[in-house]
Amino acid sequence: MNAETLDFNKNEDALRVAVSGWRSRLDKIMLGGGKAAAEKQHQKNKLTARERIQYLIDKDSTFIEIGAFAGFEMYEEQGGCPAGGTVAGIAYISGRQCVILANDQTVKAGAWFPVTGKKNLRLQEIAMENHLPVIYLVDSAGVFLPMQDEIFPDKEHFGRIFRNNARMSAMGITQIAVVLGPCVAGGAYLPIMSDETIMVEGNGSIFLAGPYLVKAAIGEQIDAETLGGAVTHTEISGIADYKLANEQECLDQVRKIMSKLGHRPLASSPDRIPTGHPVAIFDHAEPKAPLYPAEDIYGIFPADPARPYDMTEIIHRIVDDSAFEEFKEDYGKTILCGYARIEGWAVGIVANQRRMVKTRKGEMQMGGVIYNDSADKAARFIMNCNQKKIPLVFLQDVTGFMVGSRSEHAGIIKDGAKMVNAVANSVVPKITIILGNSYGAGNYAMCGKAYDPRFIYAWPTARIAVMGGEQAAKTLLQIQVGALKAKGKVIDPAEEKKLLDEIKSRYERQTSPYYAAARLWVDAIIDPIDTRRAIAEGLKAAAHNPNVPAFNPGVIQV
Repeated sequence: MNAETLDFNKNEDALRVAVSGWRSRLDKIMLGGGKAAAEKQHQKNKLTARERIQYLIDKDSTFIEIGAFAGFEMYEEQGGCPAGGTVAGIAYISGRQCVILANDQTVKAGAWFPVTGKKNLRLQEIAMENHLPVIYLVDSAGVFLPMQDEIFPDKEHFGRIFRNNARMSAMGITQIAVVLGPCVAGGAYLPIMSDETIMVEGNGSIFLAGPYLVKAAIGEQIDAETLGGAVTHTEISGIADYKLANEQECLDQVRKIMSKLGHRPLASSPDRIPTGHPVAIFDHAEPKAPLYPAEDIYGIFPADPARPYDMTEIIHRIVDDSAFEEFKEDYGKTILCGYARIEGWAVGIVANQRRMVKTRKGEMQMGGVIYNDSADKAARFIMNCNQKKIPLVFLQDVTGFMVGSRSEHAGIIKDGAKMVNAVANSVVPKITIILGNSYGAGNYAMCGKAYDPRFIYAWPTARIAVMGGEQAAKTLLQIQVGALKAKGKVIDPAEEKKLLDEIKSRYERQTSPYYAAARLWVDAIIDPIDTRRAIAEGLKAAAHNPNVPAFNPGVIQV
C-alpha cells in the first residue's frame, strides 16, 4: 500500500467517524421529547411533528431539514429544547417546493424558546427570499413563560413572525395553517394571518386566552372546545376555513389546496415571464452526474485540518460532468473561481484552495489563506457573476487573510475590503458550504452567515471562529497570565499548561459546527456526500424568485 492510498484510507476513516458522530446526535434529536412523549401524542389520536411532515410531503420527495441542531446543548436547566421545539425544512407538496414549519408538541408542549423564534424567523426569511409557499403545522402552548423576556418584545422576537405573515401576504406568498392542537395567545394570530386555516375536530383550538386565564381574568367558566375549537371557529366566529375529522384529512386538504395554486414565473422559464418584466433568468440545462463518486470525498478531505488538499478534487465530485471552467487559473491561486453546473443550474464557484501554491514570481503561498491577488481575483469574479446573473456557490475552508508587514504594505485590507464589498452587494442567490476552517474575516469574505446566503450548510468537520483554536488559546493565555502577574502572582509552567488546556477546550467547543448550528449560524450540518443535493435544492428554491435588483457594488477600493 503506497503513502497516497494510506492517506486516503486514514482520511476516509476519520471523516466517516465524524459523520457517524453527527448521525448519532441527529438521531437523538429526532426523538424530540422522547418516546414516552410521542406515545402520549398517539394516545390523543395525534401524530408527532415528523410523522405529520412525512404524511404531508410527496412520497418521492426528500425533506431537507433546516435547523435540526437549533438549541443543541442549550437550555439544559429547562430540560433542553431538541430542534428548537420545531421541525422545519423544505420539501415538495403536490409537486410544489414549500417551506414547512411544525411545532413539536413533545418538547415542552410545543412552547416557544428564544431559539424557537429565531428558527421560525429564519424559515420565514427563506420563504420570502425564494418566494416559496409556507405550511404551518400548529400545535403549541405559546411562549415559554420563564424566558418570556428573551422571546417576546424585541425586533427579532416572537412578534416579528406575525409581521412576516403580513409581509408575505403582500408579496403574494401562499401561507396555509393547519391547527392540530392548541394555538394560544399571540400565536393565535399566525393561522388567522395565513391565507387559509384548517382545524382538526377535537384537538385543534385557537384563542387569545385559554380557559384558565379567562376564568382568572373575567370569571367565566368555559371549556377549550367551546371557547375556541374547530366547530366554534368554522360555524360561529368564521375564523377558520375548514374543519376535518382527523389529522390525515387535514393534511390531505393541504395537498388539495397546493395542487391548485397558480404558477408564478420562474427564474429558469423565460417563456413564463412577461415581456419587459425586470427579472433574471438563471440558466438551466439537462443535468449530468459527476464523473467521480461523491464517496471519494471521504478520502480526499484530510483528517488533519492543517494538512493540504486539492479543492478541485472536491469540486469535481459536486459539479455536473465534473466540468469546472476556471477563471484566472494562474493568478491568485489560493482562491479557485470558475463556472460549472450543479444539477443543470449554471453557477459561479468561489472556493478556498488548500494546496500550497507558487506564484509566477516564485513566491510560495499557503493554502486556505486569502492573499492580495486572490482577494482581487475573487472580487472581480463575483462582480462578473452578478453582471451575468449567475448564482454563486462558496466553498469555505479559510484560515483568514494573510498578515505581516509585506501584506499590510501591499494593501491587504484594501483588497480584502474589495472582496467583502462584492459579496455584500451581490444580488444573485448565494449558497455557502463550510467544509473545514471558517476563521475571522475569511468567514465574511467567503459569504458567511452575516452576508445573507440563501442557504448556508456545514460539514461535521467545520470550525467557525475568529481565529484557530491554537492561536486563540495562546493569545487568551497571554492575557490571563499577564493579568495574574500584574497582581503579583507567579504562574509555574505546569499551572500555565493547565490553564492553556482549559482555555483550548472551551474555545474548541465554541468553534464546533454543533455550537454554530445550535445558534443557527448555519442552517444545517450535512453529510459531505449530500453537498451536491443540498446546493441543487437551494438553487431550485432560488429560481422561484426571479426578481433580482440591479447590481451596484458601490465604492470599490483600488
